Amino acid sequence: MPASARQREVLLDALTARSGAAPLHVEQLHWRWYGPLDTRRFRDAWRAVSAQEPVLRAAFAEHAAGSAADGPCVVVHPEAAPDPVRHPYGSADWHSLLVGERLRPFDLHRPGPLRIALLDEQAGPTGPTRVILTFHHALLDGWSVRLLLRSFYRAYLAAGRTRGGERRPDVRDHLDWLARQDDTAPRAYWARAVPPPDSRTLPPATAATAAAARGDRPARTGHGRARIRLTPGEAVRLRAWAARHGAAESTALGAAWALLLHRGTGSGFRPAPVAFAVAASGRGITLRGASGLPAPLQGPLPLHVRVDPAAPVTRLLADLAGAALGASSYEWVSHGQIHAWSGRGGDSELTASLLAFDPPAGPPFHPGPPVAVEAELAEEGVQLGRPQAVDAYTALPISIRAHHDCEGGLVLTAVNDRTRVPDGEAEAALAQTALLLRELPADTDGITPAKEFLRLLAEAVGPATPTGPPATRATGLVELRPAAYPGAGTVLLIPPPGATAGSYTAVADAHRGPQALATVAPPADAAACLRALRPALAAGEPLLLGGYSGAGQLAYEVARRIGAHGWRPPPVAVAASARGLARTLRTAAPQGPSG
Repeated sequence: MPASARQREVLLDALTARSGAAPLHVEQLHWRWYGPLDTRRFRDAWRAVSAQEPVLRAAFAEHAAGSAADGPCVVVHPEAAPDPVRHPYGSADWHSLLVGERLRPFDLHRPGPLRIALLDEQAGPTGPTRVILTFHHALLDGWSVRLLLRSFYRAYLAAGRTRGGERRPDVRDHLDWLARQDDTAPRAYWARAVPPPDSRTLPPATAATAAAARGDRPARTGHGRARIRLTPGEAVRLRAWAARHGAAESTALGAAWALLLHRGTGSGFRPAPVAFAVAASGRGITLRGASGLPAPLQGPLPLHVRVDPAAPVTRLLADLAGAALGASSYEWVSHGQIHAWSGRGGDSELTASLLAFDPPAGPPFHPGPPVAVEAELAEEGVQLGRPQAVDAYTALPISIRAHHDCEGGLVLTAVNDRTRVPDGEAEAALAQTALLLRELPADTDGITPAKEFLRLLAEAVGPATPTGPPATRATGLVELRPAAYPGAGTVLLIPPPGATAGSYTAVADAHRGPQALATVAPPADAAACLRALRPALAAGEPLLLGGYSGAGQLAYEVARRIGAHGWRPPPVAVAASARGLARTLRTAAPQGPSG
């Protein structure tokens, strides 16, 4: 089956990630298993679940020669199952194992988007044992894994046996359902609801974090993680305040984030637009049984609101609730599709931050297995700790996830790309968000203007530093000549070793084809070239890689990686001179639709 738009975007993130970066879209769930854990029975239970759940046998097909597919395809194998690896007591360090499992790449062409590690914390048969589930968002989301866990516990109690055959609907039914959807209505909706180009998408830096950034230390790379907690009492007050005004806690979190983004507009107390993404479950769709379907349905949807500091903060709450309700009608649409429909350039971003809020109770977010199953496990001497999530790294500069802990406190976790949001700025943004969430319930009568909370932030953390325009994706593409018409395709000229910025100017003058002609600022590696090609890959345009003779090896490596991620590998054209290269490009370039 052709992969969904959301799956294609996850694969594009993996394809265009910076060299040496930690894998994106890899999430973890871990907990303690108290009591005896029979490894063979544990493995047999997962095999039984895999026989029923096609998603655990799913993978992506590498692009085959002669294939008519234009992009990645999902295949379900007849047999596959997670193979738990058990580490005896003293053989591994818990934290190192957790990090190692997250950093170990998934081979998405092999079935099994879930792997399992067990670590005995004491010698002897009664544990406790740490259980780590590591999974990839290309085929599973957090909701899915919690559903699979419930099936696993039933299979474990039944000594590795399950009733019934394969699940229906399954991941293939979801892909088929998506392929049959008419995008007329969502196109019309998002034409109205897409964030304006001048929306603020990142929070401002404070004076303290800006001063730290001007230090002599080299900029850090990779991802950072920060956490802050509201007490159970503070969480209850926030929930009650939001409910009193017809909103959920997640909307209150959105209001706090919107106020923080407004400070970065530099507009003072004047109205200004802000935009961010929210995580939608993807299960509020008309596919029967979608709520219980393990598949990668969850994805980000962009929201925007115009923050008016003079208006009551409860109006901001209502505006966000309305925007979320409208977006939920089309939660099967991907963020990339919305971007394409917006008509924005490939380098622009609709949003630069993501908010996710796990519901406080109820399946599949119940802290453990169903009560009846939990009682049966207890009869065998087994008790289970509450599963804890380790959020995935994403391609966005910053994401914030909120969840309730076992004591009722509200835990906020921020994950930031350090190349775009330094650790200090992410920690400051998280602290300011928590401050607002603690103070919003002070608006007991619902008439306090938003500017009072903006003043509160200024008093607590000082003035925001001047900031530039909203962040952009910065693919590094250098356009030499635009396409003659939409869909004509793209020719990317790969810089050879020692190339200068103007190496391909003569080729642009000599080439007469309709394709867009572009290059990448030298020096360039495969990751830089792939980032430059992302908009064309996302749009499904015809591609050609070209260059002078010294660029051949890099061009072939780029083509190989594109094919390995499921797209049709583009042809490669190499020549020694500008005229020779232009002539070769003219005969080798794939043809898009006629103008």
